[in-house]
Amino acid sequence: MVKKVRSHISQNEQLLFEMSSPGKKGYQLPDLDVPAIDPAAALGGSAVRSEIAGFPEVSEVEVIRHFTRLSTWNYAIDLGMYPLGSCTMKYNPRVNEQVARTEGLAWAHPYQPESLAQGMMEVIAALECALAEITGMDAVTLQPAAGAHGEMTGILLIRAALEKQGNPRKKVLCPDSAHGTNPATAQMVGYDVVNIKSNDLGMVDVAELVKAVDGDTAALMVTNPNTVGVFEEHIVQVAEVLHSKGGMVYMDGANMNALVGVARPGDFGVDVMHLNLHKTFSTPHGGGGPGAGAVAMKAHLEPFAPTPRLKFDNGVYSWDYNRPDTIGRVRAFYGNFGVLVRALAYIMAHGGPGLRNATMDAILNANYIRKGLEAFFDLPYQSPCMHEVVFSDDRQTNKGVKTGDIAKRLIDYGFHPYTVSFPLIVHGALMIEPTETESKAEIDLFIDAMQSIAREIDEDPQMVLKAPYTTRTSRVDETTAARKPIVRWKPAS
Repeated sequence: MVKKVRSHISQNEQLLFEMSSPGKKGYQLPDLDVPAIDPAAALGGSAVRSEIAGFPEVSEVEVIRHFTRLSTWNYAIDLGMYPLGSCTMKYNPRVNEQVARTEGLAWAHPYQPESLAQGMMEVIAALECALAEITGMDAVTLQPAAGAHGEMTGILLIRAALEKQGNPRKKVLCPDSAHGTNPATAQMVGYDVVNIKSNDLGMVDVAELVKAVDGDTAALMVTNPNTVGVFEEHIVQVAEVLHSKGGMVYMDGANMNALVGVARPGDFGVDVMHLNLHKTFSTPHGGGGPGAGAVAMKAHLEPFAPTPRLKFDNGVYSWDYNRPDTIGRVRAFYGNFGVLVRALAYIMAHGGPGLRNATMDAILNANYIRKGLEAFFDLPYQSPCMHEVVFSDDRQTNKGVKTGDIAKRLIDYGFHPYTVSFPLIVHGALMIEPTETESKAEIDLFIDAMQSIAREIDEDPQMVLKAPYTTRTSRVDETTAARKPIVRWKPAS
């Protein structure tokens, strides 16, 4: 039986400078039908630049092929599946990009008067309303620029509310299954961080939590579903433990694509949370931004929300700066507006049933992969997985092969590697998240590739330890590359 392996040729490519040949041009124009004019004489010498020394001279077809070939050097969502975990949406519907480029929205200036910004303000109001309904919260601010920024905003809200009560308290609890930005955020806001261990099911150990919560506890920062892809089944009890001592619950909503339309954090006791609009609601993720970390909160935290707040009186939107308890502005203007437009377009295109369907598809795809690979890779936790499944390399390390080696071999099968060695509480983690957009045929190819690699490890570990074979560069000294990176091109002598 022939293996179904996806592959493509990735050619080496010279620099344009190396392809250059004197006299070549990338254009062809007819002879002038008017007298030639010296540009310097017509425009002035200061307005005309001199020839660029060494500027490459190449033909049009060479330019086209050069940049087309370069484009194949990067694996992209338009080429195939991204099994990376914890990044949620990889493919973003193109229609949302088109909506965000609507002239009246794309070119709106943040300093234009409110009377000329009513349409934009209505977009913001509609998105706040939709996100409040999706999360089960009472209010939303769209100012924060990304997830970690949203975390900081949320913990600042909690701190401000506790200060109003007379005691900001001293510590924040973070489960070991939470995102790494959670303890960093708590530290930045001035809290000591206390780690809470997970139990054998990959969930917060409630008994350990009860021991840790006291009058100095400001909040618990919990990621749900957490970084091992497991839903915190005791989240209601967890919230009750915090509330009984006057603390609050902050939820990291980076994995909300496993909950949208199915469960609302506000209904199970969460006081404040952030949403990564660039993860769950359609803005392309990666490359440093832009993003948006919308923060949803219960009513008791709304007075402390960042200014300005949107208000609607007599059919007119305006900005309210008169907020005596506010934590202040956390972002210039009113957030990354283009991201907000994309998010609203995504929500409106799907509607409630469509959003739920996307969530169920994401969960189904992850569990389908789990079932297809559980006979080949170790599963550290037996709890049902949500949007992502986390394996470990325990079986393969007996043959001297680790998770990074498996990821490199996966490249030869035409797939981008999964998330390697994260979350940290799983030794040798293989974190896989197909999202809702991958077809069964695509996932079957991925499962087939992973099964094939597992068999290769059993039969000939060296085959995997020397991978990848199909890339221009195979194994590199990663330590030296990190410590002594070569970031400037030098011509061959």
